[in-house]
Amino acid sequence: MSAQRLTMEELAARIARDIPKGAYVNLGIGQPTKVADHLPPEREVVLHTENGMLGMGPTATGDLVDPDLTNAGKVPVTELPGAAYFHHADSFAMMRGGHIDVCVLGAYQVSEHGDLANWHTGREGDIPAVGGAMDLAIGAKQVYVMMSLLNKSGEPKLVPACTYPLTGLGCVNRVYTDVAVFETGPDGVRVLETFGIGTDELRDLLPVALR
Repeated sequence: MSAQRLTMEELAARIARDIPKGAYVNLGIGQPTKVADHLPPEREVVLHTENGMLGMGPTATGDLVDPDLTNAGKVPVTELPGAAYFHHADSFAMMRGGHIDVCVLGAYQVSEHGDLANWHTGREGDIPAVGGAMDLAIGAKQVYVMMSLLNKSGEPKLVPACTYPLTGLGCVNRVYTDVAVFETGPDGVRVLETFGIGTDELRDLLPVALR
C-alpha cells in the first residue's frame, strides 16, 4: 500500500474534530483514549468513563499523575472542573440507557453493514475481554470505530461479514482508519475521506463495495 498512513495520534486528532460540541462521549480502552488529548476545552465535550467518572480530562503527565485517578484502561488522567464520580453500576446504566451521544471503540473487524467484532478473535490463547463494549455498541447514539485498515498479517479489517465473535449488529456508524474514513450501514460502505490514497487503491485493498 503506497499511502502515507496516519499515526494513531494523528487519527485520534482527526476523530476529535468530529465530536460535536457539548456531547457526552465514552472513549474505549486502548487507542481511542488518545482522542481525549485532542478535544479543545471550548468544545465543552463531557467524557464518561466506564469506571465511574464524568468530566475526564486529557492524559495526566508528570506531577499531575494520581494513581487513584485513571480511566477504564488504568491510564492516569486528569479531571475537569465539575467532574463527578459514581458507582460502576450507575456508569453502565448511563451507557445502557442511551445517555452517551458518541462512543469511540477499537475493533478487530467491522462489516460493511456496521456489525462490530472487538472482544475476541477466537484464537487459542487469546483472552476474551468484553468489558463495556457491548453496552456501548448498543446504548450509544453514535458508534465510531478507530482502527488500522489492515491487521498485522496485512488482511483487511473492513469486511463483508465479521468472522470473529460479534459485539453488536449494525451498530457502527463510522470507521476511522489510518488511510481513510468510512460510513457503514444498511446501504453498505461509503468513503468519506482519504489520506494519501485513491479510491481505486482502496477498492483493490478491500473485499467490500465502496460508494
